[in-house]
Amino acid sequence: MKTLIVEDNVAQREHVERMLRDRLPQALPLAAVGDGAQALQRARLERPELLVLDIQLPGLNGIEVARSLWKERPETRIVFWSQFKDEIYIRRLAQIVPAETVYGYVLKSSPDEKLLQAVRAVLCDEQCWLDREVRGVQARALQSPSALTEAEYEALIDISLGLTDRGVARRRYLSRRGAQNRLHSLYTKLSVEREEEPGSMFSPRNRAVFEGLRRGLLNAEVLSEENSLLERWIEENPD
Repeated sequence: MKTLIVEDNVAQREHVERMLRDRLPQALPLAAVGDGAQALQRARLERPELLVLDIQLPGLNGIEVARSLWKERPETRIVFWSQFKDEIYIRRLAQIVPAETVYGYVLKSSPDEKLLQAVRAVLCDEQCWLDREVRGVQARALQSPSALTEAEYEALIDISLGLTDRGVARRRYLSRRGAQNRLHSLYTKLSVEREEEPGSMFSPRNRAVFEGLRRGLLNAEVLSEENSLLERWIEENPD
C-alpha cells in the first residue's frame, strides 16, 4: 500500500479514493478506513508512504494518529484533509511534526485540485503544501505578536475549565501572583481589558474565553479532552 485514506464520512472517503485512482496513479495502490484506531492498525501493518487524514475522527482524532505514527516512523508523510482551520490544530501540529517529514494541510472547502496538488507535492515532490488560509492561521498562531506561548495557552485552558486564580496556581505549581501574571499576559495577547482598567465593561476571564473561541484556540473537542486531563490530575493530586 502506498496511500491510506482515513475519513469517517463514507461519501467523502469514496470520493477521494476515486479521485486518486483516476487522476494520480503515483498514489496507488491505496486503501481506506473510517476511524483512527483502524488507521493506526493498518499503518503499522502495511507502512504506507502517505496518509490522507481527516482530523476529527471517531475514537482517536487525526492529531493523535499522526503523533503516534510519527513517533514510530517520523518519515511518514501525511496530508491532513479537514473542514477545520482552528488555531489549536495548527499549534498542536507544530508541536509534533518531525524534522524528517513533509506534510500537507488542505481544507475540505477547497476544490479537488487543491487536494491533488497537496498529495502530489507531499508524496511525489517531497514538499510541504499548506492551504493559503491555513498558512494565514499558522502565521498568527506561531509568529505574530498575538501568538500565545505555551504557558499563556495553558492559562486559557484553565480559565475555560472554570479554575480560579488559586486553581490555576495549584495545577501549574505557581504562586498565586505567578498565576495572575500569566493571566495578565494572556489578556494582553488577546487584547482583553483587565477589570482594573478605567471604563472596563467586561469580565476579562469570560472575554478571554470568547476570544479563544473566536480565534479557534478552543473548541468542544479540545475542552472535553482537557477536562478529562484535569479530572485525572485532581484524582492524582487530592488536597
